[in-house]
Amino acid sequence: MSVLVFRTTLPRFEYLRPKSLGEALELKAKYGGDAMILAGGTDLLVDIRMRAKKPKYVIDIKGVKELSELKYVEGRGLEIGSAVTLSEIERSKVVKEKFHVLWDAVRQLADFPLRTRATLAGNIANASPASDSAPALLVLGAEVELSSTRGTRKLPIKKFFKWVKQTYMEPDEMITRIFVPEPPRDSKGMYLKFTRISVEDLSVVGIAGLAANPKEPEKRIVRLAYASVAPTPVLVEEVEEIFKHDKPVKELIREAVEAVKKKTSPITDVRGTAEYRRHLIEFGTAYLLNRLLEVIE
Repeated sequence: MSVLVFRTTLPRFEYLRPKSLGEALELKAKYGGDAMILAGGTDLLVDIRMRAKKPKYVIDIKGVKELSELKYVEGRGLEIGSAVTLSEIERSKVVKEKFHVLWDAVRQLADFPLRTRATLAGNIANASPASDSAPALLVLGAEVELSSTRGTRKLPIKKFFKWVKQTYMEPDEMITRIFVPEPPRDSKGMYLKFTRISVEDLSVVGIAGLAANPKEPEKRIVRLAYASVAPTPVLVEEVEEIFKHDKPVKELIREAVEAVKKKTSPITDVRGTAEYRRHLIEFGTAYLLNRLLEVIE
């Protein structure tokens, strides 16, 4: 007879709740890798309960006002504090209108109750290959602001992810803001998510697309990024170069699909086989490009 043992209690750690950014950074500097940042906790607390992560200290930044601001500056772009929730982003009219691909990805991430707690910063800090927000941020050319008592640096999000559940943050650093530059004028964006059961599930494949000036080859901008197809979220930079050529759009779409297939390495897991993922990559890429480039309505 087999017996399953469920752990329902959290292991012991010291809970710290700083009131300012300076205090939070001091705590992270003091405890380094022994301390983990809690913004929403929807990933962290699950990992702690499962003993996948064993911090000695948990630093809750929800009460830090400097990190709770969602601000848009026309011509510059969007600033998203690391304590801003996904539901705040989802409710933002300016995000929906100007940064639609991000809004589209966020609204499909988890379910409504989780989005009221989870944060965008937490979603990318978790560094899951299945992150829904990461592909949208990749096609938008976002930057991650990393802060410590040593100073602040900005890292392009395409250089942020190292491996599965690993980033290029240093042990004494924390995400303070995410910067999303103003998208190209009149651009269109969308996020296509394939799941096993519903949008509340993790993606089997996720595809973010951004396009501008589809009828003008010399000005055309097309970007594609993917979730659940490699050890990290993937921006296929070759796609943008392909669409600079003055060829029939259908031919360019075929070339883009081939480029994406070469840059992705799907695996078989509980959500789908590698073969099924390759099919979704091919079909989803063509469908998304047809939509964004107005080949089909």
